[in-house]
This record gives sequence, C-alpha cells and structure tokens, in this order.
Amino acid sequence: MNNYRIAVIGLGYVGLPLAHAFSARYPVVGFDIAQWRIDELRQGHDRTLELSDEQVKEAIDNGMVFTNRLDDLADCNVYIVTVPTPIDEHKTPDLTPLKKASESIGKVLKAGDIVIYESTVYPGATEEVCVPILEKVSGLKYISSDNSSSLLTPHSSLTEESDGFFCGYSPERINPGDKEHTVTRILKVTSGSTPEIAKEIDALYASVITAGTHLAPSIRVAEAAKVIENAQRDINIAFVNELALIFDKLGIDTHDVLAAAGTKWNFLPFKPGLVGGHCIGVDPYYLTYKAKEVGYHPEVILSGRRINDNMGIHVANKVVKLMIHKGHRVKDARVLVLGITFKENCPDIRNSRVIDVIRELQDFGCRVDVYDPWADPEEVKHEYGIDLTEIQNPESRIHNYDSVVLAVAHDEFKTLNLGHDESTVLFDIKGIVDKEKTDGRL
Repeated sequence: MNNYRIAVIGLGYVGLPLAHAFSARYPVVGFDIAQWRIDELRQGHDRTLELSDEQVKEAIDNGMVFTNRLDDLADCNVYIVTVPTPIDEHKTPDLTPLKKASESIGKVLKAGDIVIYESTVYPGATEEVCVPILEKVSGLKYISSDNSSSLLTPHSSLTEESDGFFCGYSPERINPGDKEHTVTRILKVTSGSTPEIAKEIDALYASVITAGTHLAPSIRVAEAAKVIENAQRDINIAFVNELALIFDKLGIDTHDVLAAAGTKWNFLPFKPGLVGGHCIGVDPYYLTYKAKEVGYHPEVILSGRRINDNMGIHVANKVVKLMIHKGHRVKDARVLVLGITFKENCPDIRNSRVIDVIRELQDFGCRVDVYDPWADPEEVKHEYGIDLTEIQNPESRIHNYDSVVLAVAHDEFKTLNLGHDESTVLFDIKGIVDKEKTDGRL
C-alpha cells in the first residue's frame, strides 16, 4: 500500500467522519479555517454529533492532527476537499468555499500529489473551476487522460518524477444524524483524472469503506451521479407534496391515501413534508444551473423545486385558517413551533425550511416561539435571528399557546402527550401524531 499522508479540508458533517475513517490506517491532518472548530475538536468534542467524544479521541490517539495552519499540510500527498457548496439568494451555485479551498491547496501542492473533491458540484466543475485555480497557484500542470501521454509517470509509489498533479472526484453521501448508514457503510463512487489514478483513488477509498466502491468512468460522470441522487429524491417528495395540496382541497387525508397505495409492492414510500438541508434542497439547483448554461431549460426539476420551496407557506396558511375556525384572533396569536433543525434527531439547521413556516406566521402578526432541544441556540440566532425558547416541561406549556406546529420529528417530541385540545390548534407537519389528536397535517 502506498505511503499516503492525507489532508481533509473542511471538518463538518462530511469531512470529520471521513477523516476519522482514514485515521485508522493512514496519517491524517484535518484542516478547517474556523479556529473555534479546531479548538473544539482538539478538546475531543464534535458539536455536529456525527462523531462521539470517544471517536474524536480515537482519531487523536491514531495521530490525527487538527489545524487551521496551511503549513501543517505541506507533507501531505492526498488532499480531500469536503467544504460546503451552497446556493446564493438567487438560487445560483456559490462556489466560493470550493475556490478558496483550491487556492489554499495550491499553495502547498507538490508534483505527484492527488486532489480529490467530495463537495457537491455540477458536472464539469472540478476540471472547469477548481483545476485552473490549482494550476495557477501551484504552478504545476494538471495531469488528465487528455494530456497524460507526455506527463504521466508511474504513480504507484507517489514519486515526484511527474511535473504535475492529479485530481479525482468522490461524491459525499453522508446522511446527517444517521447512525446506521455511516461513512464506511455507504458504497462510495470514485473517479480520477487518468485511468491509472482513478484505480489508485478507488483502492484508497476501498481500504476504509467496508461497503465497497464503484469506479465511475470519468470525473464528470461521478459529479453528475451526485446531483441526480438528490434531485431524484427531491422530485419524488415534490410529487407527494403536490398530492397533499390536491387532497387538502378534496378533504382527503394524504397519509391515509399513501398507506393504502403503499400496499402495492412497487409503490415508493415517500411522504409529504418540508424539504431542507444542505443536499436535497440545494443540489438540484447545481444541475439546473449547468443545464441552462448549455442551453437547456429544465422543467421537471425546477417544477419540483417550486412545489417544495412553497410548502412552508402552505403550512402557515393552514395553521392560520385553523386558528380562525377555532375563534382565535390571528394578530398576536401565540404559536409554538416544535423543531428548527432540517431533520429529526440531528443538530443541523442548514437550509431548514421550518423557517418558512415561522416567517409566514410572523407576517400574519403571530408571536412565534421556537423550541428545539437538538439545535444550538447560538447557531440559530446567527443563522435565522431567532432566540430559541427554553421549555423545561413542554407538556405543561403547550396549552398556553393558540397553536402548536410539530415541525420536526425528534424522538423527544414523539413521546410528548400532545392530546387534542379544544382551544389549541395542533398541526402535525411530520404525521407522527394520531390524526384524531390533531387539527391538521400534511
């Protein structure tokens, strides 16, 4: 096995578990620009909860180094980029973190090194956006199948005989909060800039990914595979969300319909809901951006995005109508929203669409409190300008509100006694409460 010295750039939900996995077999340097993140990890704690304190300590005991100093990456020969790739207010890909990471790597990149990108991008971004930055900053040539005839040298020992560097793309598949499908248990798609380096990258991942690997024929294929994985799920959820909108007008319970249809062996078990997070609600826009760039206007993908992006407004309007039916005055009505994270049993608040419900209710004049035992109050304040409400005994406080919106299916909320109250409106976005106890649900 080669003498790999791995640097993981970005220590969030994706990078940290990957760095931990590699640290069991190789020297690993974990790099992040945030000093607070480095300090936290050095002290043995991961606030994302993707790694337990014991796992963080395990990585440290394996020799893993946490740093925000570029000089500490100088001896590495494999650089894996796991930084965020968000969208801006116009729903356009924001590649700023990816570009800055490429600039940083370029400053320490050496001949024969490999740079692997895991961040979600549109097909072609690695070689069209990142590679030129690496070449410009490092002064080295990018070695690909197109130019390898004159540059490629045997790479099995990572010698510096070559005057260039190699790239690969291996899309991340982390599911935040999922303790079953962890990084080593999820089959990994791999690719490389030459056939030889692609096999080497595949072997590197295969050495720690117990679920196995799939070697894609090109970097562009691997990039495309990533964006369609989440676009497919987004469209499927959009379909059932549209069903929920239709059945609401027909006075039919959507969950009852899905339960009946689900008795057919090949019916897919998707449920209506808010579609947030850093992947499903974002990745489709990367694909549609590239499609428009090459002259194709996507219809199905963008239609699904519009449906899903408007579900929060639909929920808020339903809650307001239900309050009016119960005789509540909407202006200054007290509303409790249970949950602000983008999914259950996870502290990740990125791109949470619960905020759409909150903002719409506030626009109606409601006074909205938000309670979430999983979310970090400082992060919520910074990201959304909301002060989380501290509730010691939620069951005793629920009936102090005109309406309660169950927005996230945390285990803590599933055990609450949300008994039906004649005066308080209970709206269940997640469908986890018996419908007889609710006034409405998606």
